[in-house]
Amino acid sequence: MKIGVMSDTHGSLLYLEKALDILSDCDILLHNGDILYHGPRNDLPEGYNPKAVVEKINSLDNITIAKGNCDADVDQMVIKHTIKSPFVHKKIDNISVLMDHGYVKSREEIMKEARSLSVDILILGHTHVKELSVDKDLIVLNPGSTSIPKDGTHSVATIELLNDEDENEFELEINLIDINTGKVIEFDE
Repeated sequence: MKIGVMSDTHGSLLYLEKALDILSDCDILLHNGDILYHGPRNDLPEGYNPKAVVEKINSLDNITIAKGNCDADVDQMVIKHTIKSPFVHKKIDNISVLMDHGYVKSREEIMKEARSLSVDILILGHTHVKELSVDKDLIVLNPGSTSIPKDGTHSVATIELLNDEDENEFELEINLIDINTGKVIEFDE
C-alpha cells in the first residue's frame, strides 16, 4: 500500500499537477488542506487556477481531504469530496493516521489528541515547511507546500506500508519528494 500526502496547494494547477504526477502510483491520496485559496498574500501562486484545481480534485476517486484555514464553506459547494473538519482520523491497513492542518489547536494539543487516538502518523500542514520526525512513538509528517513553500522546495510525501505477510506487523518507508525534480529530499529526522 502506498499513500501520497500533499498540503497547501492554494489553487495552483501547475503544482497540483506536478504533485499528482509524482504521486501517480499511490493507492490513496491525502490532502491536508488549503486547496483553492491562496490567502492574503501579495502574489498569486504560479499557475493559480482554482476552477481547474476543482476539476482535477473532483476527477480523483482515491482522495481524502482535511480542512485548512484557507478552505471556505463555499469550496465544499464545488468540491465533490467531503472536506473534513476539524481533522481526519483514518485507519489505512494496519496504521492509524491523523490529518490536522494545524491552525486551530496548538501543536501540543494536536499531538495529545493523536496519542489519545493511538495514532501512528500525525500529518500536519499550514506551516509550508517540511517535517519528518519521531516524538516518542509518534511519527510527525508535514509534506510542506506544493505551491508556496517557505523552505524553498515544492514538495509532497509518500508513505509506503511494507507488510510482513507472516505477522500482523508492518514497516513504513516515508519519503519527502521535490515535485520539480522527482528526487527524494534528504531529511534529518
